[in-house]
Amino acid sequence: MTLRLYDTKLASLVDFVPLVPGRVGVYVCGPTVQSSPHIGHLRSALAYDQLRRWFSYSGFDVTFIRNVTDIDDKILVNAAASGEQWWALAYRTELEFTAAYQAIGVLPPTYEPRATASISEMIAIIERLVDARHAYAAEDGSGDVYFDTVSWPEYGELTHQKPGDMAAATDSDPRGKRDIRDFALWKGHKEGEPLSASWSSPWGEGRPGWHIECSAMSTRYLGPQFDIHGGGLDLRFPHHENELAQSRAAGDGFANYWLHNGLVSVTGQKMSKSLGNSVFAAELLGQAKPLVIRYYLGAAHYRSTLEFHDGALAEAEAALGRIEGFLDRAVRRLEGTRFASSTVEVVPDAFREAMNDDLSVPQALGVLHETVRTGNQALDSEDFGEAARLLGQVFAMTSVLGINPLDEMWETGTEGSTGTALASLVERLLEDRETARKARDFTTADRIRDELGQAGITIEDTQAGAHWSFDG
Repeated sequence: MTLRLYDTKLASLVDFVPLVPGRVGVYVCGPTVQSSPHIGHLRSALAYDQLRRWFSYSGFDVTFIRNVTDIDDKILVNAAASGEQWWALAYRTELEFTAAYQAIGVLPPTYEPRATASISEMIAIIERLVDARHAYAAEDGSGDVYFDTVSWPEYGELTHQKPGDMAAATDSDPRGKRDIRDFALWKGHKEGEPLSASWSSPWGEGRPGWHIECSAMSTRYLGPQFDIHGGGLDLRFPHHENELAQSRAAGDGFANYWLHNGLVSVTGQKMSKSLGNSVFAAELLGQAKPLVIRYYLGAAHYRSTLEFHDGALAEAEAALGRIEGFLDRAVRRLEGTRFASSTVEVVPDAFREAMNDDLSVPQALGVLHETVRTGNQALDSEDFGEAARLLGQVFAMTSVLGINPLDEMWETGTEGSTGTALASLVERLLEDRETARKARDFTTADRIRDELGQAGITIEDTQAGAHWSFDG
């Protein structure tokens, strides 16, 4: 089955056909490092991590670019408010994003360019636009340069808007504009701004506008035409609309496919600073294990709105517990048998079909959990050949989704001192239970089993002795 993706520009599902067979280039708008990452940033990064992993599993050689916008109006404003250099704030915040991404298992990009390292490429694109009469320098001497939206008839094609219905561009002083929808390509240096936040250009000292940054960075590392451009739904307009217009007007083919992930709502409300309901990455990572957070963030379809509510992380933890329980049990039961080395890590057809259907992770997870259920039944009936086959499938599916609980990246040293203490207490109780059973004191043995069960601990009696797992 061919991979089908929802193309925002075409507003329909389409077959993915790479520019170069066997290779795919993906550009994803990364963070503007003005303040700490929140749950929406993590959700977006994870959505494209899933896409990238599926491409890799499907045999593609993936070049994955995710940028860092490290110069922007808001960065300058926040730095001034905090009393630090703008570049120091940007770098400090960038490190926060990197740590949060790493914590939930988001693979590092092939390359992660910073906007400040691509200024010359931005100026070159602006010069091409000015020469083609798609851009103009403000006549007020400010040094600002604007994209002339009226000059580009296709403006609005990504978001299917007519220019008359569009909101005015608010990214710069409108006094130098010919049209309220014209957006800044270059911003002349203004009084009160730090001199370190300006670069030389044909139009005077200044800095780039937000939109030109991604046009320059994507084409610099992927070429004038590439496969996929992705980002959050909130970036469709004006950011991606403006990227598309200026890049195409400059003569670049730009992105063949446009993907957008859904946003996050908190208890039914859109997450926003104005509502004061933002859930920051540090806060989220303090509420559950990173693997649980990854499962939760990636369980919904990437285009849907993700709902964060009380109990969401507990649901994710319970689902992961079922997967981990089967993996632990299967590995243990197959150990020492001729089936221990016979597992083949390949995803089942139903999982492949779900992932190829616009990355339908909810359906793929349904296949995963059904395989876990069937695998446990195979173990119950001691059909170890079938159990080994299903174990390989579970390994493959969880690896594709980045949620294999047995992957060494999720190891936390026996959960720290709390986990060590729990293991010690349970093992001691199991010894007491075994002593009671040997003495035929089944009342005591059953009481210990029941008390452990009430605490969320499942006991499995095997010929090799009792094994326990924590389901709480």
